Amino acid sequence: MKYNRFIILAAALVGVLSCQQELGPAEEAHLAPIVRLGDEVVSDAVLVKFGQAPDEAALRALEAEQGVLLQRVFPSTPGREALERQFGLDRWYEAVLPEPEELDVKVRALSRVRALELIEYEAVARKESDGKVYAATGSVTRAGSGIFNDPELLNQWSYKNYGNASFSKSSVAGADVNAVDVWASLCAGDPDIIVAVVDEGVKYDHPDLKDNMWVNKGETPGNGIDDDGNGYIDDVYGYNFVDNGPITWTVGYYDNRGQWNGDSGHGTHCAGTIAAVNNNGKGVCGIAGGSGSKDGCRIMSCQIFSGDGGGNAKTVAKAVKYAADMGASIISCSYGYTSSFASDNAYIKRVGSAEIDAIHYFEACKNNSVLDGNIAIFAAGNEGHGFAHYPGAFYDIISVSAFGPDFLPTYFTNYGPGCNISAPGGEYYHGVGEKSMILSTLPKELYDSDYGYMQGTSMACPHVSGVVALGLSYAKKLGKTFSRDEFKRMILASVSDIDQRIGSRQEKTYTGRAALALAPFYHQMGA
Repeated sequence: MKYNRFIILAAALVGVLSCQQELGPAEEAHLAPIVRLGDEVVSDAVLVKFGQAPDEAALRALEAEQGVLLQRVFPSTPGREALERQFGLDRWYEAVLPEPEELDVKVRALSRVRALELIEYEAVARKESDGKVYAATGSVTRAGSGIFNDPELLNQWSYKNYGNASFSKSSVAGADVNAVDVWASLCAGDPDIIVAVVDEGVKYDHPDLKDNMWVNKGETPGNGIDDDGNGYIDDVYGYNFVDNGPITWTVGYYDNRGQWNGDSGHGTHCAGTIAAVNNNGKGVCGIAGGSGSKDGCRIMSCQIFSGDGGGNAKTVAKAVKYAADMGASIISCSYGYTSSFASDNAYIKRVGSAEIDAIHYFEACKNNSVLDGNIAIFAAGNEGHGFAHYPGAFYDIISVSAFGPDFLPTYFTNYGPGCNISAPGGEYYHGVGEKSMILSTLPKELYDSDYGYMQGTSMACPHVSGVVALGLSYAKKLGKTFSRDEFKRMILASVSDIDQRIGSRQEKTYTGRAALALAPFYHQMGA
């Protein structure tokens, strides 16, 4: 049988549910639950979770019975087998179909297999930025704070907003993450704190990122050998889970209208916000980028998008487990599954999914000296919906909504249930062009510039990831330890009150765009 890959758009489970309703009461009692987290799904495969880890004979028998190819989702890591079993990672398999048009029929058939505990449609994620990119041209001649010599720091209003009208006609002093004051008196990063950017590939040789990239010292670059025996070949700066190889960031693709739909620099941009190298006389600063003494936090690239491919549930879940196994303390995830319906969080919590099992595994791993676990941070989504999108809406992670330089919700941000905290996401239409967006690093191969502007909850997410990395760095410096839940509560409490700002006006106005009513956002933007 030949197994090809396709992507389809479909409505939520209507056909499958109608099929289930035809079953008798006794038969229906044995149906495995079916989970679908997004509208767009892989059309020739689903993920299945066994009730107990299957042996080889059971796998081959089920393949013959159902006409599918079963492949284990998560490779096992020596020394962590017990933790893998605790979160069921040894029981997840991908069932690949020979004919994609059989998807719903096959899901129905698989749900009746008594050995299976759960069936999951492989939702396909999208990056949580609006796709607009403006390359930076020229540079300023001095840093805004004087603390570091990076020439573009003055243009990074999200680190220290002085209320400068060059970023917005209604710019508000303090609409920022206040990183500059921390650098000046407390801490600027620590190389033992690793942040995995689960996104497009990060340009690891970028002049403003290369010194803060995580490096797998057990791997020899380019020899085509899995030197450290972790199941991944040439994973020097992370791994490309789409193409199963080294990190890439310039894969091209044009759609049928001739529009570019390839790599956008999204992962590189997010990485720069977290930990671009500080005080190196180049470009921008990163929130946890250090002080210029090789003391910045490290960036691990866990690539789940490449060109127009990737982002499906299996790719995401494997990337999250890799981050846990290779030492990351934080995953920064600026992607989400677009859904036309609000999923029931209580149901997802009870039933689960491959992604949430991987996230819980990641959270349970202890990869630093400060916490008893790790922290997962997600973008809330850019559809202006009154709820966060999954995986950002999962009940026990941090989901980030976005505000602009005016310290008000952006027109694109999701809000409401599932949103935990707000951070700068940038926003065009402030009458000053791209300056009101977020400035960070970009691949020069795509834009003829190493730096540029983007906007979205994709950009808000790495602000929180950078702040968390900075907080862990400072706690390590002080010799303090916390539980993961204690630290998360501190994150959500260490905020300025955005609701006071929202509640003091009825709407916000733009240049070249309709006004935005603010009432729906009151008490709905997280902390």
